[in-house]
Amino acid sequence: MSEMETPCLVCLDMDRVLVDHLSTWQFVYDNLGISNDESFELYNQGLLDEWDWIKLDIALIKESRSMNDPPITDSELRGHMEGMPMMKNWREFIQQLLDDGYHVAIVSGGLQQTARDIAAQFPSQNEWKKRWGGIDRFTAQRFADGMDTRLHVFTNGWLLGEQLPNGEYELGDFGRYQVQMDGKGSVVQMLQRRLGVSKSNTASVGDSAGDIAMFQESGFPICFNPWDDRPKPHAHVVIEQKDLMPLATLIADYFESVSSSS
Repeated sequence: MSEMETPCLVCLDMDRVLVDHLSTWQFVYDNLGISNDESFELYNQGLLDEWDWIKLDIALIKESRSMNDPPITDSELRGHMEGMPMMKNWREFIQQLLDDGYHVAIVSGGLQQTARDIAAQFPSQNEWKKRWGGIDRFTAQRFADGMDTRLHVFTNGWLLGEQLPNGEYELGDFGRYQVQMDGKGSVVQMLQRRLGVSKSNTASVGDSAGDIAMFQESGFPICFNPWDDRPKPHAHVVIEQKDLMPLATLIADYFESVSSSS
C-alpha cells in the first residue's frame, strides 16, 4: 500500500503489547524500590480519579528521596527506564506497518519516555519540531539525530519542574495526562479526524479492558497477550502468543479486504 492510497491507521497499546512487562510505571517503581499499592487501591475503590492518581504517584516518586538527599531529577528518572523489556519483534512489526504505508500511533496510559524512545527509533525525514502527538527535543537528539518521528505518541507521565543550578530539572508536582484509562476511544477519534482515516480503515492492538474503547473505534481490533478475559469479546482476533510479527500480516490482509470491498 502506498501513502497516496486510502489512509490507514494502526493504534498500539504499549504496556504488555510493545513492552513485555506488566507496566512501565511498575518497572520504574521496582527500580526505585517503592510501591503505589495504596493509590492503586484507592483508585479501584472509586475514591481517586486518574488525574489525582498520577499526582499521587509523582509525589511518591519524589518522596522516595530522604530530606537530606538531592531531589530526583528528570534525567535520573529517565535512567530508571533503561533496560525496559520489550516484546518479541516489536521493532520489525512497527517497521513493517510503516513500510506498508500505514499511520502508526502509540496510545497508552504508560510512561511517556518509553513511548518516546520507541517512536524515536523510526525517524522521519523532517527535523524535530514540537507538534501534537510528537516526541520531545531531548529524545529526538539522543536517538534520532535531531529528526522527528514517523509515529504519533499519546501517553502519560511526568512534567519538568524547576531547573537546578547544575542544569538538571526537578520533577514537577503535576503529571502529564493525555490518555484516560477508559478514554482511548477519544484519542483514536481525534487521530482519525486529523489524518482523514475512517473507522473501517483503523486497526488497534491492546491487551486489557482499558483498550475496549479503542477497540470500539476500530474496524479491526486485535487483543494481544490478554491481561484477562474482559477485552476478548470486543476483539476480532485474540493472539495469545507473545510475538508481534504475525500481526503485521493479519493487519495487511484486513486492510486489503477493506480496499477490495470498497
